[in-house]
Amino acid sequence: MARMSVAVVSYNARDDLRACLGSVHLAASPPPSTVVVDNGSSDGTAEMVRGEFPGVDLVIDPSNRGYGAASNQAVARTATPYVLLVNGDTLVAPGALDALADYLDAHPRVGVLGPRLRNADGTLQPSCYPFLGTVQSWLEKTALGRAAARVPGLRDRVLLVNSGHDRARAVPWVMGAALALRREAFDAIGGFDESFFMYAEEVDLCRRLRNAGWEVHFAPVTDVVHRGGASTAPIRGAMALERVRSATRFYRRHYSPPRAAALIVGIRGAMLLRWLRDGVRLRLAADPAARGRLAEDVAVWRRVVRAPEADALSPVGRAAFPR
Repeated sequence: MARMSVAVVSYNARDDLRACLGSVHLAASPPPSTVVVDNGSSDGTAEMVRGEFPGVDLVIDPSNRGYGAASNQAVARTATPYVLLVNGDTLVAPGALDALADYLDAHPRVGVLGPRLRNADGTLQPSCYPFLGTVQSWLEKTALGRAAARVPGLRDRVLLVNSGHDRARAVPWVMGAALALRREAFDAIGGFDESFFMYAEEVDLCRRLRNAGWEVHFAPVTDVVHRGGASTAPIRGAMALERVRSATRFYRRHYSPPRAAALIVGIRGAMLLRWLRDGVRLRLAADPAARGRLAEDVAVWRRVVRAPEADALSPVGRAAFPR
């Protein structure tokens, strides 16, 4: 009996999805059961899948309720004890499914497992992180965190983003570009929280798994190439806003009201500084393309600072992902 199916979520990334499905078909013999949930793409994705990968279970959701909702749809259509959930802009290596399934077999309390991610040029793409809103999360983004990575003891035992990503370990959360899921654990907590439209849905999933007694692991038992940004690059400003809103939602769900409030104030303070900085850059910029990007950024920072927080999907996100 097959141990692992593959589930793919895609939006307007036809060519990347073609390469992804091609790699999936080479990852195991016979090719694994594969489900694709397409969030209403307008670039011919559905026609490509039907014509070139007729064995794939294709689901089209024109309502586009977000990444978490699409992932839940995809996982629900699988029948194996494990599911490899990947973005459409990933490439899966031969033998990856067996390597991930073997690790899950050997670690029965692991609810989600993250493989090592690489950029298209072969360089490492960090994929395990501290939880949002923690001191370590802030420190690892700074020069201090990068400097600490030069100290072997700190890098190997304490750091996450700046670690070597060369050994298996329990971690707070792993990037959602490629997740090996244990169906039992995933179903037990109700899958992804669909109120997260885009970003932080995997952070929330890992947090709830850990709260329920499951473990989250990173293990470099296989590499997955992740190009990143294939669907969101054309709507960069809208997605920047979604990232902030998702972080805000995570704080409210998992931290005390005073801590969440302080973190939200911190976000707005940072966005105010960016608003002022990019406003000055916009006034000085002469290149039309640069002015366009800066104007988009200024609009996002201004909206974050001025708009009240909302648990609903932002209007900008709705416009960027039309129903």
